[in-house]
Amino acid sequence: MKTILGLGNPGQRYQDTRHNIGVRVIEELARRRGLSIACSILDSQTHQRVGSYGDYSQEAKGAVRLLIPLVMMNESGKILHVVQANPQDLLLVYDDVNLPLGRLRLRAQGSSGGHHGMQDCLDALQTQQVARLRVGIGTENLPHDLVGFVLEPFQDSEQARVRQVIERAADACETWVKDGIRVAMDRYNNAPQVE
Repeated sequence: MKTILGLGNPGQRYQDTRHNIGVRVIEELARRRGLSIACSILDSQTHQRVGSYGDYSQEAKGAVRLLIPLVMMNESGKILHVVQANPQDLLLVYDDVNLPLGRLRLRAQGSSGGHHGMQDCLDALQTQQVARLRVGIGTENLPHDLVGFVLEPFQDSEQARVRQVIERAADACETWVKDGIRVAMDRYNNAPQVE
């Protein structure tokens, strides 16, 4: 089973913040399939929102699970301690402040790049051999307080671009499911930035 996991923070306070764009990509994938992503309790401390759909195309050959951990971003790896997910069949979706809003970057493997939620996932998996989709949330003049910046909502003037990049990121996830990471990288890494 392929798994797409969107990183973010739980709760209404964080719902529309820059840090939660990975969650919003998962919600867009669920919306496209008419899925309700239900809450599930895995153990006394770890909760998730999960939905799955069948994608039995010749390329995908099976079901796809959509996951949203209901833990704080920096503890995202907790979900991977209790959910069965083969790193080869896992795609992690999360924000990147170093990419401008509208830019996507897929990779088949690598370090966390300083992203604490991603690092927690890599630590839980005990490998860097996992596909990831970084969704740009940055601006031209980044503030010194990056923690405050990522925990703020997008500005009104950015909302159209946010919607477009979420849709394109969901497209990239669907391409990963059907055609794999290399095709997704070729198609989306060099695509024009959403304006």
